[in-house]
Amino acid sequence: MGEDTDTPFSELSSDEKRDVNDVVVDEWVAETTPFERVHDVILTLHDPASVAEIADEARVEKDTAQTHVRALERTGHVTSRGDEETRYHRSEISIITEHAASVLEEHTVTEIQDGIAELEAEIASWQLEYSVDSPEEFAREFDVNGFDTEHGDVLRKWRTTRRYLVLGRAAVGIGRACQTGHVTEHETDM
Repeated sequence: MGEDTDTPFSELSSDEKRDVNDVVVDEWVAETTPFERVHDVILTLHDPASVAEIADEARVEKDTAQTHVRALERTGHVTSRGDEETRYHRSEISIITEHAASVLEEHTVTEIQDGIAELEAEIASWQLEYSVDSPEEFAREFDVNGFDTEHGDVLRKWRTTRRYLVLGRAAVGIGRACQTGHVTEHETDM
């Protein structure tokens, strides 16, 4: 920005109006390592990306990105797919462990177990009400094509509840392992 901090943005010259995004990216590049930037990009991917796309976003050379993506793949943080061009994305394990850690920061294992019981009861009520065992069976049985109907809303809620149930169970497992210290052989408080 301009040297005079009291000057309104609209009055700055085009040279002074450097894109805020460019400033943020420059700071990110200056304050992080290439590995950290590649990891950050992987964490924010919504769709699988090629090494070239990851390198571009991380502001690193393609070979550097390839090295770091392969390291993340070896540690289970990244998975790949593709026939013609390999594309990379976060692994399910990475997403689950991150979510579990986040939940465990705010809730005890007992609180999570109570929440799991509520989720299981909700799913059981849908199974009983609609005489089906899964959201996929529900969608087929009631020919649900979108979420803008009453059945579509139930389908969305059921899938979301199932996802929370899976993540909650994972958090309980991780929380118990941390409490017992059996993995690291160090007992911890949670």
